[in-house]
Amino acid sequence: MVIKENKTEVYALGQHISMSVHKARRVIDQIRGRSYEETLLILELMPYRACYPIFKLVYSAAANASYTLGSNEANLFISKAEVNEGTTMKRLKLRARGRSYPIKKPTCNITIVMKDISISEYEETFWFNTEKFLDLDSIECFKKTKRKKQYRALEYPDMYNNGGAWDKK
Repeated sequence: MVIKENKTEVYALGQHISMSVHKARRVIDQIRGRSYEETLLILELMPYRACYPIFKLVYSAAANASYTLGSNEANLFISKAEVNEGTTMKRLKLRARGRSYPIKKPTCNITIVMKDISISEYEETFWFNTEKFLDLDSIECFKKTKRKKQYRALEYPDMYNNGGAWDKK
């Protein structure tokens, strides 16, 4: 039996957006974990300048989901949203008496990851139903320690949840 891995996440990446990271994070923190339709309403009604490029990215991620996964927009929600610092553009401002001083224009990189609820529910039920068929005795889940010949349970790292900036709420 071949298990086909279904891809459930799609993303949209916006690079070199001319705005500060702090201003973009103020908006991103409001939409993280929300559904697609609710996110569009929030972004249309918020009075910040950062809402428009984030709105375009969310719309693009939904278009990617409908194209690659064939999913409905009602089933999408934002699973991960991240804002990173981009390159800083350096310019010179001309001043009196032939002098100048530098101006730093910050940019940011925004990543929006959307997940389809209907596909992820299918995967969770699939793995829940197959747990009873697994033979836990055949899996080596205990390991000898060197000192007193005691056995302790092996701790496997969680491969799909590696923490960091994605798990902020």
